[in-house]
Amino acid sequence: MTTQQQAAMQAMIDWLTHEHELGRKPSKIEIAGEFDLHDMRYYIFKYKKSLLGKWLLGVCGGYENPSDTEHCGHVFSEMTNYDPATAEQEAIAMVEMIRNYWMQRAAELEAGQELEQGQEHEQEQGNLESPENEASGSFHGFVLLSSPECDLDLVKKLLIQDWSISCHPEEGVNRNPNEEKEGTLVFEVDDFTVALSFIEAPIPDGEAEHHAQSNYLWPEAVEVTKTHTAQIIVAVLNRSGSILDSGRLYTKLAASCLKLPNAIGIYTSGTVFQPEFFLDMADIMRSDDAFPLLNLVYFGLVSSETGMNGYTYGLTSFGKDEIEVLDSQASPAELREFLINISGYVVEHDVTLRDGETIGFTSEQKLPITRSEGVYVNGDSLKIRY
Repeated sequence: MTTQQQAAMQAMIDWLTHEHELGRKPSKIEIAGEFDLHDMRYYIFKYKKSLLGKWLLGVCGGYENPSDTEHCGHVFSEMTNYDPATAEQEAIAMVEMIRNYWMQRAAELEAGQELEQGQEHEQEQGNLESPENEASGSFHGFVLLSSPECDLDLVKKLLIQDWSISCHPEEGVNRNPNEEKEGTLVFEVDDFTVALSFIEAPIPDGEAEHHAQSNYLWPEAVEVTKTHTAQIIVAVLNRSGSILDSGRLYTKLAASCLKLPNAIGIYTSGTVFQPEFFLDMADIMRSDDAFPLLNLVYFGLVSSETGMNGYTYGLTSFGKDEIEVLDSQASPAELREFLINISGYVVEHDVTLRDGETIGFTSEQKLPITRSEGVYVNGDSLKIRY
């Protein structure tokens, strides 16, 4: 391990040990990868709260030179599950969110505004303060673009037109004049910080194309995804609001970005969604403020010789275990509907399912629940016999 890697690991441990984060050293921590962004080096970490706990994702950087041992303040973890297939893109999203967050704070300082109590520690550590539990209620995804251009002015108009969301800073706050030139947009909505970051490059290593294969509702998903040449990172940081409201806000932002003429899909929740599907599902919020579950949780189906298998991808963003159904004799449509109903119940009513319990939609239905290592998802999952 290099001197810089050792320094990055110690910085990650110090951040996690702070009373507003884990409040103690992680039980285990390892460097899981590294990447370069904005001409700086970053390190990806996976760590465990407890010896038998899940691997969680963290990031530390950036370092301008190979000999540097002092990072620029970008140390953060949303305490979400570590997935080796998506870790780098999730880490990039966290870095962009931190970077844009402090860009806005710098503008507020220039306007003579005081930082909130405790901000000094946060600025030193790049700390955006996650809640104590694993459910950060923060969401992010990647809108895929067919050409290397991004019309942020159009996005702002669509946000006002479609959702009555204003991107303008509060009165008296001077924005960074270079912010939109750099392809970023940062603003606050109630208890949430929003960041849109235009990246003039495709998602690396064919990651989006790989995950697009799982979308059985869009046969052309892989072919279309291969044509993307740029991306917009859409991120919502939940400072103190509800997880459901955070999910709604993220869906509205992503939907507005998907209306750009060069938007061809969105890589989120472990797959790539077709713009039309995502927009149709987002529209349900216009009636009775219904919750857009299908925009935030993906329901995978896999056929095998012993039956139909189904899984969720996205429940961990709500602090819940992913759900799997194995070797079911139900039809694909029936199994998908079952997973949607169960997930909606868990998310919207904040229900925690536990190993050894049963669940059912009638007094007679008692479906056993077991918790064990996931088959189609990383980490442990809840297996429901259906």
